Amino acid sequence: MGARPAAAGAGTAVDGDLSVAVNFDYEQAGELKIGQVGIANLRIRTLDVERLVQEMQERVSRAPKLFGRAAVILDFGGLSQVPDVATAQALVDGLRGAGVLPVALAYGTSAVDLLSQQLGLPLLAKFRAQYERAEAEPAPPPAPAPEPRRAARAEAKAAPAPAPATPMGKAADAAAPQPGRMQLGNVRSGQQLYAENCDLTVMATVGAGAEVIADGSIHIYGTLRGRALAGAQGNTAARIFCRDFHAELVAIAGHYKVLDDVPETLRGKAVQVWLEQDQIKIAALD
Repeated sequence: MGARPAAAGAGTAVDGDLSVAVNFDYEQAGELKIGQVGIANLRIRTLDVERLVQEMQERVSRAPKLFGRAAVILDFGGLSQVPDVATAQALVDGLRGAGVLPVALAYGTSAVDLLSQQLGLPLLAKFRAQYERAEAEPAPPPAPAPEPRRAARAEAKAAPAPAPATPMGKAADAAAPQPGRMQLGNVRSGQQLYAENCDLTVMATVGAGAEVIADGSIHIYGTLRGRALAGAQGNTAARIFCRDFHAELVAIAGHYKVLDDVPETLRGKAVQVWLEQDQIKIAALD
């Protein structure tokens, strides 16, 4: 009888009579995780590179701790066409010189895809660019008015059949809003909270350097010293409520205001923040 093959243990691959030791249990040199990150989105409305760079320099100089070396997504959705690679590269270099770090392009058209490859920058699908049409499509001509008798017969035929009865329980479940997220303790510097598809309530303090984000509204019952970003997925009706306002930055649906832009009379007050005609408004609640 031939010798019996050695028993295969953990981390051993067996092929017939051949045993090969393979170490399957190993620690990765780098662990890759996909996480929620706060990245600024710069929507380009003009290809005047000098003007764009100057504006960014002013933003960084006003709030260096907030915008200095901040990651920025370039969104060319405000233009009728994508810039050529030379102009885009000049913009990237100029923004880096202004103190921010362009890290990606907002996902848009095939032309943006090609531009991202030429620039060596990735596309971020989360920041899908909303491309504006250069010319509005003409409205179709109005249909001629039908004769009264024909219109009556058409309405009778088009009348919808009665909808089947829906159980009360299912209807109530469909109408129920998403439960909000609640944070009982302090949000410390460097921490970030994100409430996806719901409101966020913080019962304590949001420290300087901390960030709270919600797709809905944000309610803070302590002091806000960090950043609060409501309507993160574009909900312009979202609001921010705070009992003690010292925020580094507040934002609604991407529109923001930094502390230097806030009147002294509102600092330390209970306030609400909302968006009105693409402008951030802040008012005292007292």
